Amino acid sequence: MDASEAAGTTAPGTAAAGLTTGALARRLGVSPTTLRSWDRRYGIGPAVRTGGRHRRWTPEDVTVLETMCRLTASGVPPAEAARAARRKAHPAAARRPADTAPAPAPAPAPAARAATGTVPALGTPEPGAARQDGRGLARAAVRLDAAAVDERLEAAVARYGVVTAWQEVMVPTLHAVGRRWASAGDPYVAVEHLLSWHVSTTLRRHTRPSAAPAEATGPGPVLLACVPGEQHTLPLEALNAALTHLGIPVRMFGGAMPAEALLTAVRRLGPAAVVLWAQARSTASPPLAARVAAQEWGVRGARTQALVLLGGAGWAGRPTRGMLRPTALSDALDTLAARYRTGLPGPLSRGSGPA
Repeated sequence: MDASEAAGTTAPGTAAAGLTTGALARRLGVSPTTLRSWDRRYGIGPAVRTGGRHRRWTPEDVTVLETMCRLTASGVPPAEAARAARRKAHPAAARRPADTAPAPAPAPAPAARAATGTVPALGTPEPGAARQDGRGLARAAVRLDAAAVDERLEAAVARYGVVTAWQEVMVPTLHAVGRRWASAGDPYVAVEHLLSWHVSTTLRRHTRPSAAPAEATGPGPVLLACVPGEQHTLPLEALNAALTHLGIPVRMFGGAMPAEALLTAVRRLGPAAVVLWAQARSTASPPLAARVAAQEWGVRGARTQALVLLGGAGWAGRPTRGMLRPTALSDALDTLAARYRTGLPGPLSRGSGPA
C-alpha cells in the first residue's frame, strides 16, 4: 500500500472512500469479474458503495482480499479461504452465519450458457457436507478401493456439479492425500496415483464435445496447456470440463506443451484466451507467457491478441505484468465466460481483465 492510500488521500484509481474495483484488480493480479464473484458468492465485498452502487474498497477490504488470494493460491478451497480471511481481519465474523451462496437457479439451456456465462453447478454443499464427502473419498482411496472411489466421485459431481465437486471435494482430498504421502512415504504413493487417475477419469467423463466457434469473425476458442516440463494436468482437465458445459469452444493440449508448438497453436487458432498451468515454480516461465501474450493475428489495423490467464502456484511471485492469475476454477470460469460473452476479437485492457 502506498503512502497516499495509507493516509486515506486520493490517488490515481482511488476515491476518498478507497480503491476502485479496476484499480484493486490490477493490484491483486485478478480480474474485476473475480472480485465481483467473491462479493456475490462469499460475501467478501467492499465496505463502501457510492451512488449507483459503485464499489470502493477500503484498506481493510484490501487486507481481506490479499489474505484470500494467498490462501487460494496455496490450494485452500475458496469458501474456506473466504471464511479464514474474514476471521483474520474481523474475529467477530466467526460468529456470522455461514457465507455459502444461495442455491442457484435452474441451469439455462445449453444454447444459452455461453451467452449468459452461467457456471454449471447443481447445488451448494450444506455446511460440512462436502468435507464429509471428501473424507469418505479419502478413506476409499486409502483402501485402494477403485470402485468406491469412482462411485464417490460420480456422486459428488451429480450432487454439486463439476465446479463445486472439484473445488470442495476433489481438491481438498487430493491435498490431504498428498500431505499423507509427504509424511508417510511410499505407502501413499499408490493412493495418490489411484485417486488422481479416477479424478481424471471422472472429469473426462463429464466433458462434453467441444463446440466450434460460432462464426469465423467471432472469438476463437480457449486454449488450455501446461507449460514445458509441467505434467500436472488435473486443474486444466477440470477447467476443460466446466468450459464445455458452458458451450465455450476449448482446445485442450494437456501436459508439457513444447514452447514452439504452443506459440504455433496460438497463431493457428487465434484463441480468445490462453490458460497456462504451472504447478511448480521451476516450470513457470514468465518469458514464455510474455511471448504468448504478444502473439498477434488478423488484418492490419485490427490486430488481435489473446487474454492470458496463468494458473498454478508456480506463478506466485513471478513477474507477470498484464496477465491475470485466477485463484480458483470458478474465478477462471467467470473471467473466461465474460471474455467470450463480449464477442470481441481484439484484446481486452491489459491488467484489468474483462469488465
